[in-house]
Amino acid sequence: MNPDGPLVMNNLGDHAVVLGASMGGLLAARVLADFYRTVTIVERDVLPNDPVNRRGVPQGRHVHALLARGSRILEELFPGLLDEVVAGGAPVLDGTDPSEGYFRFGGHLLPRDGRPKDPITLLLPSRPMLEYLVRQKVRGIPNIAMLEAHDVVDLTSASQQDRVTGARVRARDNGAERVLNAELVVDATGRGSRTPAFLDHLGYNRPAQDHIDVRLTYSSQLLRLPPGAVKERIVIVGPIPGRPTGMALFGYENATWIFTAIGMAGRESPAELTEMLTFVDDFTPPHVAAALREAEPLADIARHRMPSSQWRRYDKMQRFPAGLLVFGDAICSFNPIYGQGMTVAALQAEALRKCLQHGAAGLARRYFRATAKPISVAWRLAAGADLNLHEVEGRRPPSVRIANRYVDRLQRAAESDNVVAEQFVKVTGLIDPPARLLHPKILLRVAFTSWRRRGRHR
Repeated sequence: MNPDGPLVMNNLGDHAVVLGASMGGLLAARVLADFYRTVTIVERDVLPNDPVNRRGVPQGRHVHALLARGSRILEELFPGLLDEVVAGGAPVLDGTDPSEGYFRFGGHLLPRDGRPKDPITLLLPSRPMLEYLVRQKVRGIPNIAMLEAHDVVDLTSASQQDRVTGARVRARDNGAERVLNAELVVDATGRGSRTPAFLDHLGYNRPAQDHIDVRLTYSSQLLRLPPGAVKERIVIVGPIPGRPTGMALFGYENATWIFTAIGMAGRESPAELTEMLTFVDDFTPPHVAAALREAEPLADIARHRMPSSQWRRYDKMQRFPAGLLVFGDAICSFNPIYGQGMTVAALQAEALRKCLQHGAAGLARRYFRATAKPISVAWRLAAGADLNLHEVEGRRPPSVRIANRYVDRLQRAAESDNVVAEQFVKVTGLIDPPARLLHPKILLRVAFTSWRRRGRHR
């Protein structure tokens, strides 16, 4: 890849339009710049020239995770990006010292000693910082233009309504409208995407939806902790059956920390710091709880609600107009406590690039089928964890119940077996496929741990 910006490798058209300049939109635009002479990103916000929160990304005020697989893809798309993240002061966990992290999933604490055979590096930039650095990389690509402070009014289509031909946009300052003609429009407007309504208007069916009613609320507070009060750079305690609540504490750049209290299945996370600390006190490591009580708040508490995880099944549609794709959260938005969103968007960008390399014919069908593969992996991991909580409503077929029983045994084995723990981390980090957890070596180690525990309790 050209480090100074893409050189159009396979010209598929003069113009592509991306709706939305969040991480998904930026990733889509980066890929499209290799295949279209000009790419225009339409964004309703005026984009800041600093790593600060903005209105269009309310998630930026909460804990964010970039999984290892996502980091690798971002570095491929934007060479040098990870060095810039490190230079910006984001904490780096190189994976060689497990005590730098505290991870309790399903009630099971991952090992905090030893040295993994294949360490995984984890970067912890804040969402505003990461998005800013990616945005600056995108701004430096010669054939990408940013159209800021514009709302998307509608999509335009051919008279036969079999092809999308562009987007009608409106300037926020004076209300002036214009049409951006394009060979391809990519909807990266997030969970609130209006593409289903547009398809309905054109006479296509809306996509079917998979969803899980997680009824999630979470509250986040940016803090400064007393120096040296917490050795860990990341602390995560996930919900468990009977206690659908959790917490997270991430170290960020500039010696700041983000603390998040999580409530699922209707458990409301508080909107005041003292109440947040009480909300998580029973399951937070004591030294972390003590440090949080001494912390200095640096901003107002941010709160967010998410009623359900949802996956719009564009991959199952029989008919879909040419010239239109959907990207990122506009396809699938996961329970955010698993930190999958940005990495799945990166995987979609990887799939989009591969599809475009084979031309524009049948692009939508090929793209939606290709993206369904990484989405389905992340969905199964998140849905399985959600449905393991009996407080979460939803159908639990035998396959889910069996898988969750095995995952519980596997996590129990991971408490004392670094090999099992390392494989679990690779799967949940979307590096390895879930089938690796069923490798005979892992099955034997899980079975041995269960046998040993039964023997001790006889």
